[in-house]
Amino acid sequence: MKTLLQQIKERRLFLGLKQNDMPLRIGVSRQQYQRLEAKGNPRLDTLELIAKGLNSEMMLIPSEKISAVMAVLNEVPTVSAKYIQRR
Repeated sequence: MKTLLQQIKERRLFLGLKQNDMPLRIGVSRQQYQRLEAKGNPRLDTLELIAKGLNSEMMLIPSEKISAVMAVLNEVPTVSAKYIQRR
C-alpha cells in the first residue's frame, strides 16, 4: 500500500493540479505545501484540509476490510456517473 503522502501527490496529479495550485485550495503557503508533500508530518487538521482541497474524504478503514475497499476503488465503472445522473 502506498504511503499517505504518495496518495496525496497521486490524487493531486490525477486532478491536474500543480503544487502551486494547492495553497489557494487549502490555505497554506506554497512552501508549507511543498515541504508537506515531500516529507511532511502533517497535523490531522491539515490532512483534512488537503483531502477537501483534493475533492476527497479521509476515513479509517479496518485492516480486515482493506482488500474489499481496494477492490471497489480499483473497479472500472461500466457506466459513467454523469450518465446515471442525467437519467
